[in-house]
Formats: sequence, C-alpha cells, structure tokens
Amino acid sequence: MDSAHLPPTLRFDMVPSMDQTNVPLTSCPQCAAEMPETAAFCPGCGRSMLTEERALGTVGILPENVAGALSYLTFLPAILFLTLEPYRKNRFVRFHSVQCLLLWGTTILFAIALKLASVVLFIVPVLGPLLVLLVSTVIVLAAIVIWLVLVVKAFQGVMFKLPKLGDFAARQAAQP
Repeated sequence: MDSAHLPPTLRFDMVPSMDQTNVPLTSCPQCAAEMPETAAFCPGCGRSMLTEERALGTVGILPENVAGALSYLTFLPAILFLTLEPYRKNRFVRFHSVQCLLLWGTTILFAIALKLASVVLFIVPVLGPLLVLLVSTVIVLAAIVIWLVLVVKAFQGVMFKLPKLGDFAARQAAQP
C-alpha cells in the first residue's frame, strides 16, 4: 500500500464513535463496581444483584427459620405446617412446606422409576445389578445432599428454590 494515496487524517478517526447512552447506573453492594440498573449479576464479583427474602420474625412459638427447617424433616411437619393456623399464613413456612412435599413426591417417583428399571436391568447377568446399585447409590446421595442444602438454607432464613419445584412452591406460597 502506498501511503501517498491516503488522506492526511489519523487512522483512529476512520472508526465511527459509539454513542453514549444514558443508562441509569447502580453500584454493587459487595465490590462497588458500576453497572446498569437492570443487571442481574455484578460484572466485578459475579454476585447476584437480586435481593433475597430472609426470614426474620417468629410464627407461632417458633422462629420462621426454625419452622422452615423443621418442615424438611419428613413430610409430616410439612403437612402440619400447611394445616395449622399460625404457620399456614406465613409465606416463608408455607413455601418450605410445599417444596418439601414436592421433593418427597419427586423422590417417590424416582424410586418407582428405579424399581421398574431394576426389574428390566436384572435380566442382564452381571452388569444389570451393578448398574442398578450404582444408579440407586447416586440417586440416594444426591437426595441426601439436596435435603441437607434445603435444611441449611431454611435454617439460614433463605427461600432457596429448587429448579422447577421451587418456582411451583413459590407460586403456591404466594396464594393466601
């Protein structure tokens, strides 16, 4: 290329400038990075910008977080909390009780599906029973970890939602 044919302007002048938009900015409460108000996550630290609802008060004779954690022990406290008067009006306790019942239902459906699959897989001589044992162990360990996370999050006062089940539980808890 011959530079004699180019105009005497500087090369960066050839790039069009971007228009500055007037987007309202907010700052992250954790790291103070600036971002648009509509941002869901901080670009600096990666934390969620959505505020979590926390249990702060008491319901009946129990604090909200204790009642939410107790609802995960078995399905019986969850049913009791959904039927007894001071607890069924509390959105936090109702959410955790409904999510607990949905988790129990899902676990029972997985157990039935595993039982049906094991009947078919036991036909395969060695690999079938081994595969059933491996899959059932993974499912049981996953259920225990999920249960522990839910109990801890409820005890911390957080409305922790499981995918699909948590959204349904939140809709049910929002209804009076």
